[in-house]
Amino acid sequence: MAGTRLDPIDRMILAELQSDGRMTNVELAKRVGISAPPCLRRVRTLEEQGYIKGYHADVDARELGFEVQVFAMVGLASQAEADLSAFEEKCRGWPLVRECHMLNGEVDFILKCVAPDLSSFQSFLTGQLLTTPNVESVKTSLVIRGAKDDPGVPFDVLEARLSTAP
Repeated sequence: MAGTRLDPIDRMILAELQSDGRMTNVELAKRVGISAPPCLRRVRTLEEQGYIKGYHADVDARELGFEVQVFAMVGLASQAEADLSAFEEKCRGWPLVRECHMLNGEVDFILKCVAPDLSSFQSFLTGQLLTTPNVESVKTSLVIRGAKDDPGVPFDVLEARLSTAP
């Protein structure tokens, strides 16, 4: 099971940093119950091993003038690996697309998009997304409001699974 290669202290470090990535190493060490030097070594190791992908500020899109958030469900004409990869690469180049996930089922991809206003999103939709080679269909849903936006993973669930594992 994933996560079992980490000891409890590593998991506590990850949970604390996921909650507050700005805390000092001294504060982190205090929270997980070890001294600062080994804590810093553990954090560096977790970064090198890819458990920590980066540190980011959680910015408020609306406060920055991005009033529109849209989920776009995209169907492709071909699901050949080269075509899937080409679409993913195209998405990486679109600033309004903040997330791109390939799905199983009726839709091939779901895109999370932000825009300053509906007109800007419409321009992106009609001028870029819909004209992209291999895009067969796009259905959009405008976000009215968000009810939950938790980053990362639920460490309490991971700990519960590990405590009951054979």
